[in-house]
Amino acid sequence: MKEVNMMSFHPEKLSVTLIPPATKIEPIENRKYTLTHSDTTGELFLSTGTEYDIAAINPVMRDEVIAEWMKDDQNRYYLAGKAHVDGTNMDKSSSMIRFNVFKKEMETALKGITYGDRAFFAEYPTLQDAPIYIQYESIYPKYNQTFYYGTPRQYLT
Repeated sequence: MKEVNMMSFHPEKLSVTLIPPATKIEPIENRKYTLTHSDTTGELFLSTGTEYDIAAINPVMRDEVIAEWMKDDQNRYYLAGKAHVDGTNMDKSSSMIRFNVFKKEMETALKGITYGDRAFFAEYPTLQDAPIYIQYESIYPKYNQTFYYGTPRQYLT
């Protein structure tokens, strides 16, 4: 994965696709996000649906961020996301670089997801305070971690 500077979010560079039966405000359960980007233009592409947008994912690069709404033991919603750090043929050094790039760019990715689904958050304001957890998937334990990323509210402002 090339390092692309997504540090500053530019709404005009975000393209949003709704995949039916999902709408701007439904469903909550099974609402899934697939966020990809262009290394050359810095554009972000968000697909929102009841399934991940597998066609949008580059199977070689695997530099997407996916997320979905889930419920905890107390029936409270949280946003659970994943980033694919490495593959079986990747060495630890390459995995470290990808892990660091994902961590550096995750806030921009989350701004893309929340901004792209702002009508949904306006309809369900309590979800603006739901926790966000992102799992970094790696074959190396050092990079196979889950982090708390605050709430959608901080990315909507």
